[in-house]
Amino acid sequence: MKGVDAMYTLNVSSKGQIVLPVEVRKRLGMGLGAQLELSEDADGLRLRVLAARPSVDISHMAGMVRANSLGQPRRLEDFDPAAMLAKP
Repeated sequence: MKGVDAMYTLNVSSKGQIVLPVEVRKRLGMGLGAQLELSEDADGLRLRVLAARPSVDISHMAGMVRANSLGQPRRLEDFDPAAMLAKP
């Protein structure tokens, strides 16, 4: 990113892993599964973001949105998104 001058000290774990600071990950939009390229030259190491965000599987979020059942089982046809947003 041009215009961003920052220096960070990273520690290498016993497994050879490093942790990127949260500020860097947020600024670059890096999520779980982001891919980086590591290159080595005479000056040292360089990291480059290849893929900041992987495709996300949202199937685990099923059932998070709930509507008042009023004591009766609900069917898909009972849900009207516009009506659910209307204020009482």
